[in-house]
Amino acid sequence: MRQLRIGFVVLTGDAGPARITARWNMIRSLVLRAEAVGFDTVWSPDELLWRPVERPPTGFWDGVAMAGAIAAVTSRVEVGTWVMSALHRNPGITAKAVETLDEISGGRFIFGLGAGHAWPGQARAFGLPEDHIYERFEEALQIIVPLLRGGHADFEGTWHAAHDLEQRPLGPRPGAIPIMLAGHGHKGFRHAARLADIWSCYAEEHSTVAELGPRVVALEAACAEMGRDPATIGRSAGIEVAPLARAGDADVPGGAITGSGEEIADAFRSFGAAGFTRLELMLSPQTEAALEAMAPVLELLDAD
Repeated sequence: MRQLRIGFVVLTGDAGPARITARWNMIRSLVLRAEAVGFDTVWSPDELLWRPVERPPTGFWDGVAMAGAIAAVTSRVEVGTWVMSALHRNPGITAKAVETLDEISGGRFIFGLGAGHAWPGQARAFGLPEDHIYERFEEALQIIVPLLRGGHADFEGTWHAAHDLEQRPLGPRPGAIPIMLAGHGHKGFRHAARLADIWSCYAEEHSTVAELGPRVVALEAACAEMGRDPATIGRSAGIEVAPLARAGDADVPGGAITGSGEEIADAFRSFGAAGFTRLELMLSPQTEAALEAMAPVLELLDAD
């Protein structure tokens, strides 16, 4: 097993200026190619409908259903949600979906969870709440985590409730499905330090250690505050990589990692040196050619 786990975030929405829909047959081909090339994990995003003012709307396939489909057609890679939105779903049903996904995957599922967000217009469009999002998330954790770790939840909050709720049926890893909590702020670091097997963040401007490294320091400070050994929690970074890009290309996302296989591998190694244990790659473009271009990078990391 390579020291730095490398994941592929498969985009499941309308892509590009023409808003071309990612059909299942294309997603399936990409996922199977990622598994064959040697990726460790395939991540399914959990978004609904983006309606930014300055761009056309973008729709997404349901992230949980897609994670189940990916789990069913793969055999080796881990399958995860990147990250499931606590705002979108009832917490008890979320825990049931997680157990179901672990069953479908034969114990390969990683439960990525975050507070979710109202932006840009998706909460209103679906009739979801737009206020107290983080407080709702904190209540959801008081139901989801006990169900996944102990098989039972009993909680009455302002926004969520579970009344003598049992987690049944149980999948292949009762009480042991990895929980990955996403968070950038102080509260998020504390929740991850207290509850998570893996903590996750993502690049907002540049896919570099200069941007993301300080967040590891903040996580370790939260671990110290909560009395947890920081060596016991995984650290995952979502970054953009353009393995086919050439100098001067106009369509490369700003801040993406580019270069030769060795240069990309060196960039990944810098994350490992900064304390990250996983990388979640958003590839540009999302093509089999881009996945193939990552094969030499993975081979270099395997040789370390």
